[in-house]
Amino acid sequence: MEATFRALSKHGYVDLRLRDIGDEFEMTRQLIHYYYDGKHDLISAFLEYVIEQYEGSVAVDESDDLWAELDARIDQCLFGPEFASDFDHWDRMRVYHELFSQAQNDDQHREIFNRHYTKIRRSITRVIERGIEQGVFRDVDPENTAQFITDAIHAARGRRISLGHDEAPEQIRRALDEFVISSLAPPGEEPEFKSARSTARN
Repeated sequence: MEATFRALSKHGYVDLRLRDIGDEFEMTRQLIHYYYDGKHDLISAFLEYVIEQYEGSVAVDESDDLWAELDARIDQCLFGPEFASDFDHWDRMRVYHELFSQAQNDDQHREIFNRHYTKIRRSITRVIERGIEQGVFRDVDPENTAQFITDAIHAARGRRISLGHDEAPEQIRRALDEFVISSLAPPGEEPEFKSARSTARN
């Protein structure tokens, strides 16, 4: 999978050949052909690999502070976890978004992306629902709020990757704090983590 990262980063999806991945692979190229029925099959497995890295990277306990959990889930999507490899979060996101842009022409890849998108949105929805039930958050529409947050994250990542706006993730993080996250607090209250996060980032 890491060899696939390297090959995609060099050649892009459209021009990628199994031979290119084999050139990045430390073991025999025949091993790739043994396990995968061609480029499409390998890229599908690669997408699952990348998505699993993100879906399993936020370790939260449902008994933890809900503001902190919401904060961690948003930051995971915007800034990513730490990776013990040559490819950091944005290296992975560049490849991810290139494949995402091709999904309109590929039913199988579109299904994989849809599953991942749905999991991200649902994880944020569940945090908001629990917060409302416990009286931590004011009564809002959890699904619409989570949808807005998820779409804002995706747009900011796309702007950074496609347009080179390196500041986009930080900008959308501050905007989400100011206009969305802060609005979840009941009247007269303010999220405890907000000032600490702002101080740390500024």
